[in-house]
Amino acid sequence: MENTPLQALFTSDIGLLSLFTIVFICGMAGYLFWFVRRNVLNAEASERTTGPDDQTAQSNGSSIR
Repeated sequence: MENTPLQALFTSDIGLLSLFTIVFICGMAGYLFWFVRRNVLNAEASERTTGPDDQTAQSNGSSIR
């Protein structure tokens, strides 16, 4: 009886912990990608509506016009 890597991954305790870790890290990477992409798109959309000069003036607390 030969123990293949896939068999060890799905049947042993350390294999299941490794599988959980791999799935968790991939899920975390997907969430971070989604979160950053959403915030970048929101920032670009707000920059298009207010303009880059207006946004800088608002963040500095001064209005130069």
